[in-house]
Amino acid sequence: MNGRTLQIEIYSDVICPWCYVGKRRLERALQQLDGGLKAEIHWRPFQLNPTMPPDGMDRRTYLESKFGGASAARAIYDQVTAAGAAERIPFAFDRIQRTPNTFTAHRLIWWAGQHGKQDKTVETLFRRYFLEGGDIGLSSALASIAAEAGLDRVATESFLESSEGVEKVKEEEETGRRLGIRGVPYFVFNGSHALSGAQPPEQFVATFREIERNLSMGKAGV
Repeated sequence: MNGRTLQIEIYSDVICPWCYVGKRRLERALQQLDGGLKAEIHWRPFQLNPTMPPDGMDRRTYLESKFGGASAARAIYDQVTAAGAAERIPFAFDRIQRTPNTFTAHRLIWWAGQHGKQDKTVETLFRRYFLEGGDIGLSSALASIAAEAGLDRVATESFLESSEGVEKVKEEEETGRRLGIRGVPYFVFNGSHALSGAQPPEQFVATFREIERNLSMGKAGV
C-alpha cells in the first residue's frame, strides 16, 4: 500500500452526538492502518435542522418540539451517553442551553479546511457544544473556537462577517443530498465505498481492507 491515499469524506452535523462518537471510532480504526496508507479526512456539511431560526432555539423548546420533552429526550440520549463513555466522551447534555442553527459553523469548518485546520476545528466544535454547553451558533463563539484550533482570530472574524463560503457549503450539502444521505454520520471512502452511522472500529477496518484489496487488483471499488 506504499504511497496510497485513503480519502475520507465525513458528512456530519456538529450538534449530532453520534457524529462525535463516529469520529472517535474512526480514529481508533485509523490507528490500525499500516504505515503505507495515508488517510486524508474532509468534513462535509449536513444540517439536521435546516429550518432552525438563525439565532437558534431554547434547548427546552427544541426538545419539546423534536422529542416531546426533556424526559423523552433523556431516554433517547441514554444510549449515546453510554456510547460516548466507551469512547471517553463525557457528554454533558444538561449544560446545553440553546440548540443552534449550524450553517455558520459549517462555513467555519469549510474555512478551516482551506487552512489545514479542519479536523481540529471540528473536534473543538464538538467539545465546546457537547462537553461545555457552548452556543456554537454565535459568531463570537465560533471565532474563539477557530483561534483555539489554530486559525487567525481576526481573519476568521472577517470571514464570518462576509458571505464567503456560503455557496460552497450549499453545494456540498447538495452533493450529500444527491448521494441520498438522510442521516449522519455518513462516511465516503475514496468516492467508492460508504458507511452510514457510528460504526464500530472493526467495520471501518473491514472497509479499509476491502479498499486495499481493490486497489491492489486495480479496481476502483463498488
